[in-house]
Amino acid sequence: MIEKAELQDLVRDAAACVRATNPMAPSITNTVTINFVANAQIAVGGSAAMVYLPDEGEAMAAAGPAMYINVGTLLPIYEETLPRTAARLAELGKPWVLDPVAVGIGEMRTKLLAGFKEQKPTIIRGNASEVIALADLWGLEGAGGESTVRGVDSTQGVDEARAAAVAIARYTGGAVAVSGEVDLVTDGEAVALSHGGSQFMTQITGSGCSLGGVCAVYAACAKTPLAAALAAVNVYNLAGARAEAKVKAPGSFQVAFLDELYLATPEDIAANPFDLEEA
Repeated sequence: MIEKAELQDLVRDAAACVRATNPMAPSITNTVTINFVANAQIAVGGSAAMVYLPDEGEAMAAAGPAMYINVGTLLPIYEETLPRTAARLAELGKPWVLDPVAVGIGEMRTKLLAGFKEQKPTIIRGNASEVIALADLWGLEGAGGESTVRGVDSTQGVDEARAAAVAIARYTGGAVAVSGEVDLVTDGEAVALSHGGSQFMTQITGSGCSLGGVCAVYAACAKTPLAAALAAVNVYNLAGARAEAKVKAPGSFQVAFLDELYLATPEDIAANPFDLEEA
């Protein structure tokens, strides 16, 4: 298992690389949160490009060093766009991030997410209920638990999703980030528990979706999926805590949060408190 100091170095290096190189991480994402996803990606030092057509998804898979796919608000065209984009990413060996929003709701969503099993996303970012449901949909052994997804909301705790997250990461060879009061990030060998954040993050639309987009920005630079996912989770927890200290309500929090994402240094991000355990 990786040592904590080594992981902190990888997180710091990934964040520094993003600031230095401004990588583009294109997204096919939730239409409710497109603006917030793009602004968060830009705030941490990346570049954003939002598309939804099949040929443009394939083009962006080739153009960017990493990509983000979020199934939050599906359109009929996505039945063609998402498989073609994921297949192109796999063909090119590009890292990509999947957010399995509301997994289990609707036939098309279920079919698309089941199909992604073969493409093995580099990072999966979801809430506890979504991670449990995805592991069940993919039929992974050792996942445990039964999901109780309620739309986009989680009805389960991060601890309940630990086995599912570990099982998914071991299957994909990548990383899984589970959002909650204490965020969990695992590569199937190590489990990092990142602290911080804010109560206001559950009171604005898109904190989870934008985190997935930021995971993709760091995946463009990080040496490992675990380092990319933890860099994103750490900067969110750091920025959330700093922003909450300056505001009193969700609307102003969103603005302050973007500011704090922008202001966070690579050293700050690596130093955000997290515990490291064996999976």
